[in-house]
Parts: sequence; C-alpha cells; structure tokens
Amino acid sequence: MDRIPIKRVLISVSDKTGLAELAKELTAAGAEMFSTGGTRKFLADHGFQSREVADYTAFPEMMHGRVKTLHPKIFGGILCRRDHPEDLAACREQGIELVDLVVVNLYPFEQTIARGGVTPSEAIENIDIGGPSLVRAAAKNHAFTAIATEPGQYQAVVDELRAGGTTLELRKKLAAAAFTHTARYDAAIATWFGGYTEPEAHFPPAMFLALARKSELRYGENPHQKGAVYVAPSCSGVSVLTAEQLHGKELSYNNLLDLDSALTVVRSFSEPAASVIKHNNPCGVATGSTLSEAVRKALDGDPQSAFGGVLAFNKSVDRGTAEVLAAPGLFIEAIVAPSFEPAALEILTTKPKWKANVRLLAVGSLDAPPAPLACRPLEGGMLVQEADVFPDPEREWKVATQKRPSDVLMADLRFGWSVVRHVKSNAIVLAKATSLIGCGAGQMSRVDSVEIAIQKAGERAKGSILASDAFFPFADSIHKAAAAGLAAVIQPGGSVRDEEVIAAANEHGIPMIFTGRRHFKH
Repeated sequence: MDRIPIKRVLISVSDKTGLAELAKELTAAGAEMFSTGGTRKFLADHGFQSREVADYTAFPEMMHGRVKTLHPKIFGGILCRRDHPEDLAACREQGIELVDLVVVNLYPFEQTIARGGVTPSEAIENIDIGGPSLVRAAAKNHAFTAIATEPGQYQAVVDELRAGGTTLELRKKLAAAAFTHTARYDAAIATWFGGYTEPEAHFPPAMFLALARKSELRYGENPHQKGAVYVAPSCSGVSVLTAEQLHGKELSYNNLLDLDSALTVVRSFSEPAASVIKHNNPCGVATGSTLSEAVRKALDGDPQSAFGGVLAFNKSVDRGTAEVLAAPGLFIEAIVAPSFEPAALEILTTKPKWKANVRLLAVGSLDAPPAPLACRPLEGGMLVQEADVFPDPEREWKVATQKRPSDVLMADLRFGWSVVRHVKSNAIVLAKATSLIGCGAGQMSRVDSVEIAIQKAGERAKGSILASDAFFPFADSIHKAAAAGLAAVIQPGGSVRDEEVIAAANEHGIPMIFTGRRHFKH
C-alpha cells in the first residue's frame, strides 16, 4: 500500500514547536487526534480537540505520567499490518483503532544532563520509556504507519496529507530518521550511565558515536576517494562543522581538515592572532597589536608555502585585515574567523582574483571551551584521550642553563611553545617577534626537523628561538641551532642525555628552558 490516508493520529511531544500549525492541518483534513497530558492541554489551549488516551484505553494515566501510552490498544493500532487479515481481525475483536500517524518526540534527556548541577534523580526522570517504544513501533510498521520525531518533518507530512495521505517513500525516510533518533537517545543515556556508575573513571566503559551526515563531499583526500562529513547533533560549540559559510565554493575534505587545525591554533592566543595552514601543519602563525599586523607577519613566515593556504583568525576580520589578504600575488583557499565585518566581506568577495572561490566561514565567538576528548579511529576501534588543551603553567618551567633568556626572548619562547603543540611530530618551530619563521614537521628524525626549520627561516634564523615538542635525544640539534645563530631554546626536557644537551647549550651561550611537558601530535 503506497499512499495511506491520515485518519487517526497519536500525538505526545515534549517540544511543542510547530505543533499548533500541524494540528490545524490535521483538523482541516478531518483527522482524529489522540493525546496525553501536556500535549492535550497545549492542543486545547490552542483551540483543538483531541481524544484523551486514557478514555480510549479505559486505563488511567498513573505514576505522574510514567505510564500512559503503554497499552495494547495503542500499540496494536500502530503495529497492525493492514495486509494481514489476522491482524485486522484482532483489532476488530479487541476494539483497537488503527493509527496512521504517530507524532512523538522524547523527554529532553540530553538537554537536562547538559545543565549544571543536575542530580541523578532528575536525569533518570528524564529517561523516556513510552516515547521510544511508540517511535520504534511506528518505524517498524512504516509500511502502514508514519512517524514524525521532530518539527522539521511536519511540513513534509502536511504536504502529503494535502495530497491524500503519506507515501511509502516518505514513511521509509521518516522511519530511518526515527531509528536514528532513538539510537542517539539511548546512546546519550548509556554514556551518562557510564559516568553515573563509575564516577571515578576518566573515560566511560563504552562510547557511542551518534553522528548525522551533514553532506557528501565532492571527494575525499584524493579525487578517486568518495567523502562525506558528519556532525554530532548535539554539537553546539566552536566548530567548522557548525560555522556559517558566507561565501565561496563547496568545502572539500582537505579544506575541513585544514580549517579545523587553523582554528585550533588561533584559539591558543588572547591577543589578535592569525594562522596559515598547509597540509594540516602551520606554515605561518603570528600575533600582533592588530589583526592586520598579525596576518601580515603570519604570511611573511613562509610566503611560498602560504600560497593556496587556509587561514584562521581569533578576532573579527576587519577592513585592514581584508586589504592585506587582497594584495596581488596571494591566493587563499579558505578563511575561518569569529565573524567578518561588512567592509571586509565586501573586499574579500569583490577585489582579489580568487574572489569567487574563496570559502569564508563565520564560526561565532571563540569563548566556548574546546572539546575535552580527542578521538582517533583505528582499524577495528578507536583511540580516545584527553584533548591536549591544558595550559602549561609557566611557574613549572625551569631555566636549565647558566644563561637566562631576556624578556624579549621570553615573549618569543612563550609564543613558540604555544605554536609547537599544533605541529606534527617530530615538531620544531623557529619564532621571532611572535611570528613563526621556520617549521620542521612530521620528520622521523628530530635533527631533520631542526634542519628543515632552519632552512625555511634562512637568514631570519639568527636571533630567533627554537621550540621542540619533545626532548632532544642528542646534543646535535643544539649545535646546529647555534651554528644558525639561534638565541634560545624551549623544550620539555626528560632525556637520559639532558646533561649533554644542557652542556651544549652552555657551550654556545644559549639559554634553554625545560617546560616538563611534552606535546606530541602524531
């Protein structure tokens, strides 16, 4: 049976958005509505008649609403297979009326536990029982019964109601969405219970990924690979996945990776900051008194690599910053920032040669805390760790050498240490005047990363600082740094050869700080 007329509807919702409009259409079509509790009161307050479920089942609502729809006369009407004579006979025998549409959304469990100070009893009371059962029953019997679980689906139901009834195609789509809805709901409950039963554990005993496909991409990392992007429905923090795209072509797989990394870098700074990402590594990072100064310094860090890069800012992009970006000879793939001032948006979308193609993303305020966990898929499973977003207390830093760094060098050491945690290991960063001027990333040998960073910096290496994400296993990197004229080093320390490394720094008169904390990024 393809098109099923909507003659009878069961409605029980916690979110009343759009319900009055839906009820108006159902009433106009002559559909009979069954409802309970707060839903029935809402309908009555808006002038719509609905039949009390308890009157129909002859079984009272009880236990403060815990038991109201869990009855064979309700579930029989939803689950009846209309092409099975024995099902229809059972309904006639028991006085069960067929239900053509179920409109149900669930108790707000996720919103409840997201509030601060929620007690276990409050959380548990917001675990819906009858709602998921109704949803699953209607979804299972989608051959005959339609299920709407969120207000965004109402218009599609109304359109088909006006055409004479729901089609099998729509009912299948709604059923798939319904099972996704209950799966996510159960996953949130199971995850919460993990913390409830093991409050001392850092990680829950089980993790459930509830991700909704946002869009299919043109391709993955390479043209021969298909790709898609998924987002957590509960995601409300700062993310390129929830940003508003103001301009430009469709975002690619690689754009999203780079934009995410670029945004992570600039969130490390309170002063105006800009980052330039190429192939998921910073090739330019800088801070300045203004955003335009910061981006100019960032682009000068490695101009060759910056061509075709992805940029991020931690402040609203203003006219001055846009003018720097629109300079001739520069090509930018995408830009993410909290917002874009109207004058900046006008410049970026009309002035440069690449104006039609550049992707501009407004991500909103960066005040929200970063995600607490970092997840990485493996074949057959996943690694989970606390995200490396903790501040490194400077009071724990130690000057390991005879010579102490000057105040000017300390500013660059702080900057370099903030940047190096975002570079792939083995990571080496050279910085001067709070700007990245050389980067060695992802090398199998730390000394290779040092050589690459020095080569990238060229003559600018003299007087710069070197930051290393992990300790130096040998003194050879210090000798190379001294030969290039580097002025100071910051690293975690902790090598069995620390004394040799310290001795090399003392030999060359290079002050060196041990932070006591490693920042691998594989």
